[in-house]
Amino acid sequence: MKIPRKLEYAFRVMAQLGRYFERGALVNIEALSEAESIPSNYLVQILNELRLSGIINSKRGKQGGYALVKSPDQISLYSIVESVDPEFLKVSFENTGQSGAKVFQFWSYQSANLVKDLTNQTLDSLMGDDEGSMYYI
Repeated sequence: MKIPRKLEYAFRVMAQLGRYFERGALVNIEALSEAESIPSNYLVQILNELRLSGIINSKRGKQGGYALVKSPDQISLYSIVESVDPEFLKVSFENTGQSGAKVFQFWSYQSANLVKDLTNQTLDSLMGDDEGSMYYI
């Protein structure tokens, strides 16, 4: 399965923000970019989309940064997908030809299962338990 880079980056940066949630710390974009090896100019766009969807908040200035709005165990992976790439889960097959209906039915079923799985999984499932890999500022 080819996952869009934007979606991969969104999941990674959200997992990174989840690691800071308990401390109530704001994380600046440079720290996020370095910790997840994501170009900061691209990360700005992703963070803005997540902020506009209400999953994260931001504060400007020297002491500013980004933070989750709620606990990682309350943020579904589906909400992240919907925030940055809502077209990812859409089925776009034509229901034509002799096999079109069955092909459409198959992919619609697969898409529905993926939506269900993403809805049932939360951000904390991406964070892991490895304290040693955390990036502290």
